[in-house]
Formats: sequence, C-alpha cells, structure tokens
Amino acid sequence: MFSSDSSVLKVCMCSVCRCNGSLPGGDRGRRRSRFSLFERPSANGVKPSTTHTCSPQAAKVISKNSQHSVSYTLSWSEAVVVEYTDDNETDMFQIGRSTENPIDIVVTETAGGRHGNSPMRPLQSTVSRFACRIVCDRTPPYTARVYAAGFDCSRNIFLGEKAAKWRTFDGQMDGLTTNGVLLMQPARGSKPAVWREISVCGNVFTLRDTTSPQDRGKQVKDESPVLLDGSLIDLCGVTLLWRSVEGLSRSPTAGHLEALRLRLNAARPQCPVLLSTLAFPSLDGPRPRRPWVYLTCGHVHGYHPWQGRAEAVRGERECPLCRSRGPYVPLTLGRVSDVYVDAESPSHAFVPCGHVCSERTAEHWSKTPLKRGTNIFHPACPFCLGQLKRDRPYVRLIFQGPLD
Repeated sequence: MFSSDSSVLKVCMCSVCRCNGSLPGGDRGRRRSRFSLFERPSANGVKPSTTHTCSPQAAKVISKNSQHSVSYTLSWSEAVVVEYTDDNETDMFQIGRSTENPIDIVVTETAGGRHGNSPMRPLQSTVSRFACRIVCDRTPPYTARVYAAGFDCSRNIFLGEKAAKWRTFDGQMDGLTTNGVLLMQPARGSKPAVWREISVCGNVFTLRDTTSPQDRGKQVKDESPVLLDGSLIDLCGVTLLWRSVEGLSRSPTAGHLEALRLRLNAARPQCPVLLSTLAFPSLDGPRPRRPWVYLTCGHVHGYHPWQGRAEAVRGERECPLCRSRGPYVPLTLGRVSDVYVDAESPSHAFVPCGHVCSERTAEHWSKTPLKRGTNIFHPACPFCLGQLKRDRPYVRLIFQGPLD
C-alpha cells in the first residue's frame, strides 16, 4: 500500500453490493468485490507528450508503436494522435469489463434492485471494456485521480468520429467516452454532492444532455478528478466507492460487524407472536430464527402465519402489535463494512429491501442519488442497489426483549 495515508479503492456497489459484499461464485483473480491499490514495484504511469495531426490512416500507424497514445478521429480526412511518455512519478490502474491483461480490476454488472428470493439475471453489459483509469502519485500525499477510458492491448485509446471530442483553448485535444465516466465527490459543508462527468484528460464537466450525447456539458474549472474519501465513480452499470485509509479507520471492520451481530443475538430478541428467540444468522449459518420486520412500523418478529383482519394484499400484512399495514420482509445484516459511515450498532433497516445498518449509514445513503438507467438518479440501498422508498427510505427497528 502507498503508506498509512494512501487511498484504497473499494468496489462496493452494483454487481458487488447487489450481492451484499460477495460476487456470485466468489472473488476470483482480478474480478473481486473489493480491491486495495498498492505501490507497484516500478512506476507504470504515463503522461501526454507529442501531438500529431494526420490522416486516419496515418493515425493507425502511429498508434501501433510501442508507446501509449490517444487517437481522436475528427473526420474522414483528419485525426489527432497524442502520444504518451512514461511517468516515473505515478502508478496507473485500469478498470473495465475486459479480462485482457491491461485491465487490473475487472467489473461487470448484474440485474439490480433484487428483492426477496427473486433471481438475478445477467444483462448485456453497458460497462466499457476499457472504462477508466486511476492514476496515483508515488510520493506524499499519494493523490489519486480518475480519467475516462483505459488503454487497450495495443496501448491505445481510440475516440471515433461520433465520440464527443474537442480542442481546448491551448490547442490540446480532449474527449468523452460513449457511456461516460461520472464522479460524485462527497458533500462538504454547504456544498452538495452532485454528479459530474470526467473526460479522457481528467477535466470535469456537468452532465451531458442525453438527447445530444455528442455535446459535452459545461466545464467546471474549480473542480478536479482527485478522489476523496467517499467519492463515487459510475461506469454506466457499475458504481465504485473510493475509501481512504483514514476514512476506513472510522468504519467497522468485518470482525467488528461480526461482533455487533453476536451482540444483537446475545440480547435474545423475541418474536411477540411465537415467543421464540430470534437470531441474525452468520453468512453460512442456518436461518430458521431469522428476524422479519413490518416496514411501516419497524416491529421485529420471527416469520409467522399471522395475517390480521384480512388476507395479505399486494404483499402487505398487518402488524399484530400496532395494526399498521405494510410490507413484511426478512432482515439481512449489511456485510459491506466499507459503506458504513460509523461503527455504531445496526439499528435501522432500508425500505423496502430490509438490509440492516447503523442510523447514520442509513441516513447517508438515503440522501445519496445513484445512477439508474441512462440519466436517472435515485437513492438506493448500498448492499443490494434496490431503489429506496422516497417518503420513508429507512425505518428504526423495534425489538422485543426476552420475557424472563
């Protein structure tokens, strides 16, 4: 790792968080639910060098050499190739759907918003094969920056004629990828958290109009692609959460979450109907005593056949304690420690999925809009990416203690 002050990348949403912290089939090789970025034995970063204006045919010849390059096709008769030279002061990490060698972190998405036992269906991926790259300084303060697009096996980034691209005021080239790379920095004071788009050269722009994707948004010159603790990166199907070592020190570890689970179980919560003791199961443990909750009121029960004064309608049931009606779902402890904003006891559940976390964590994610579809943003559960209910995104859990 870079140092005690270095930053650590955690992939903890979409295909990862939809499985509550573990990928289907488990973590394997470069396809993992979380990643730590360590200083490389030798620097592999690159930086812009020589710019060539030529024909598209000549651009193909230039881009086939051993150097990294970015090719911008302006028209059938004109192209610009920006060659990159080695940068001994940075390390580069590439992220994308491709499993080829240039990609350090392989990410894919699955169908989101899963509730209950509904199966997850694989979708045609919208994540680019070479989606983005993160460049980290090798010297203090070990700053990390995100850039759109990654270099392919021929060490080239290619922006075709239909891609959004332009010349900057100083005559340099820049552009946006087809699906886009979005960045949302954490809110700071009165400054709200808003989504921005990052260009190939790391410039920051407002979001594009979806009706004219070849036009870029307005450049935000006072913002940068530097990653902060809590920054979110959206790759059009997968969202990444960046955590720093300092930030993670304030979040619970996996061991601490397990200790909190055991503490909840040691309190011996009871089902008010069956008068049986409930317990949150371990990852691989049996689930016959699993707690369930009425999401309208927050009263916790074990699973029971009580229907109230009428049969369940549209999945709603009547709480036997307060007679309120609403969804009745099993509770699941949130296992992704990186999305917690504190180490307090799990006391609240997201609505409607039933994932359990601390109050501050529930409040934080209920105010964080995540991308769904082309250009729609909604708060979502960080553990399964299910869209949260707008009027009441989470509920406080009410446990009944043992009768003895």
